[in-house]
Amino acid sequence: MSKRDYYEILGVGKDTDAKDIKKAYRKMAMKHHPDRNPGDKEAEAKFKELSEAYEVLSDDQKRGAYDQYGHEGVNSQGGFGGGQHGSFSDIFGDVFGDIFGGGGGGGRRSSVQRGSDLRYDLELSLEEAVRGVERRIQVPTLVSCKPCSGSGAKAGSSPVTCTTCGGVGQVRMQQGFFSVQQACPACHGRGKQIKDPCTSCNGQGVNRETKTLNVKIPSGVDTGDRIRLSGEGEAGPNGGPAGDLFVQVHVAKHAIFERDGANLYCEMPISFADAALGGELDVPTLSGRVKLKIPGETQSGKLFRLRGKGVKQVRGGAQGDLICRVVVETPVNLNGKQRDLLVEFQASLEGKKHSPKERSWFDGVKKFFEEM
Repeated sequence: MSKRDYYEILGVGKDTDAKDIKKAYRKMAMKHHPDRNPGDKEAEAKFKELSEAYEVLSDDQKRGAYDQYGHEGVNSQGGFGGGQHGSFSDIFGDVFGDIFGGGGGGGRRSSVQRGSDLRYDLELSLEEAVRGVERRIQVPTLVSCKPCSGSGAKAGSSPVTCTTCGGVGQVRMQQGFFSVQQACPACHGRGKQIKDPCTSCNGQGVNRETKTLNVKIPSGVDTGDRIRLSGEGEAGPNGGPAGDLFVQVHVAKHAIFERDGANLYCEMPISFADAALGGELDVPTLSGRVKLKIPGETQSGKLFRLRGKGVKQVRGGAQGDLICRVVVETPVNLNGKQRDLLVEFQASLEGKKHSPKERSWFDGVKKFFEEM
């Protein structure tokens, strides 16, 4: 009796990819599996036929031979050939295992894993962030145990294959026709057990220590920037590679300057006389003092820009600017003579236009009340 076409059995075309073939088999196998159809010989035969078709079409080499030579090409390579079908749990591990996190075919999970990444918060002054600095930090972390080289076994011994899971690292729990894979409770998924643990790390393969590291901070960093130190994180289980250390930068508030990207901002208090008559002031910058010429009749709030006195950012680009905002201060603690001079000065301004914003402000107030 001639066999049916494998593509026809699974209900797929010859150009169907492996993912869709698996999907089609999964759907039909769930329907016709003998465990779900006890005593149904027709369902058992159908499932056997589906399994044979999937065995061939899921293997690239067998599928290629089948496409070229038909059933003869597969049988000559020792194909499925109508052999026994596996239990439902075997199929669940191979085709359905990805639903529950099981490995394809129940393969052994690698016990060597990468260590965890660490984060270290580092506070810098504005000057340190702008110019760059090298800082020494201390980081509590897990390091590979030296006496056992991270294996967890006492020097001169080695971990042995777990007798509970046979070294697979997983055990299978059967619930009706469902099968769920879980990490082995004896070896915790490692596939190995330590009979004679290292006394230094108690079989863990790692010890907790505080590492001292020198961190070079590049110039121009800002709050939120991260510096990655590869391999300076926690050691991996069972001798696995270490994770990374991320140094998170926080720039402390400065007494004079505020930073916004590449620019710096500051407020510059000046006297009433300097604002009215003009003058020259010493302005602080991160690179030293500079002279700033204040023109006469300068109003409070006026901005002065000092080109190139800001920050050169770590990502490159032009040097920023320093922007100074003038704040005119009202004189305090006046003596009698000073008060008399101000009264005389105020009287000399009566009826004259010496306040450029006063008239427009009063006009706006008047209009506001008229429209209420």
